Amino acid sequence: MYVGSFVLGAQFPGQGPGEALHRAVRSAEVTEEAGLDAVWLAEHHFVPYGTCPSAVTLAALLLGRTRRIRVGTAVSVLPTAHPVALGEQAALLHLTSGGRFTLGVGRGGPWVDLEVFGAGLEAYEHGFPESLDLLLRWLREPRVAASGERFRFREVPVVPRPSEALTETPGPEVVVACTSPASVRLAAERGLPMLLGMHVGDEEKAEMVALWRRCARAAGRPGDEIAGAGHVSAGVCQLADRRTDAAETLMKAMPGWLRQGLEAHVTVDGRERAMRDPYAYTELLCGLHPVGTPRLAADRLAATSERTGISRFALLVEGSGDLAATEENLRRLGAEVLPQLR
Repeated sequence: MYVGSFVLGAQFPGQGPGEALHRAVRSAEVTEEAGLDAVWLAEHHFVPYGTCPSAVTLAALLLGRTRRIRVGTAVSVLPTAHPVALGEQAALLHLTSGGRFTLGVGRGGPWVDLEVFGAGLEAYEHGFPESLDLLLRWLREPRVAASGERFRFREVPVVPRPSEALTETPGPEVVVACTSPASVRLAAERGLPMLLGMHVGDEEKAEMVALWRRCARAAGRPGDEIAGAGHVSAGVCQLADRRTDAAETLMKAMPGWLRQGLEAHVTVDGRERAMRDPYAYTELLCGLHPVGTPRLAADRLAATSERTGISRFALLVEGSGDLAATEENLRRLGAEVLPQLR
């Protein structure tokens, strides 16, 4: 089982973005010190829900600050990025880190980001498969041309080529954030592992993994690839000597962050959107994920792994909104939970 932290750079009420980003960087450093396996970095624009606007940029910093752990994006939003530019950055990080970088990509949402970056609603609603396939070709082929609906250019050489790295894999690992049967099918047909969100429980994640396997088999993917797919489950982790204390920590801090963060999202086309109740959502997360004693946390992670077949976890550890508490949470995760899982 592989356990990592999930770092959003969340800006809690009363904090500035600098404080949030400092906590994000320090959290990643402590992730390695505590013996965890990876750190996953979120990407958001124009909202205090997450203050990191470029997950690959922050990944570059953290790959330089660490020596052992994997660093992944969760996720780089593909509709607002050029796949070639993102592919070049991924290749660069793969080569210079000795293969420790994972590129997680996702479709994002119908936010004003699409207007600001000039992508347009079409890129979100219909353009993701074209962008993903161009990105994958860039990471796997020596020369690439494009003649799609959104991207058209003459053949050019891939420089640097990630396959030339002296690493265990021919290029950076790519995972896809999946929230619907369509995105599960898209990932499965390309043999790409899924990143599954923290808002869904074990049953739904097990169903998505089963659907992925069916679609991968139907697409003719190799059996060993299907069996060994490293899907990732996102969740929340808060540790305390009593479960009630862990839940209370989150219930005091997370609703305020969720309210100001989610309310700040603006749709690109004025469409109505329903926002989750911050308190009810926090309660849901406390019930779904390892929130409680180290023994409870280990049992919860083991049960999720057994039920879903997922062996990799990206755990939000900054739910207290406090740097010292986040560091302690990480160190307890490494010292008191991981030994029970291994």
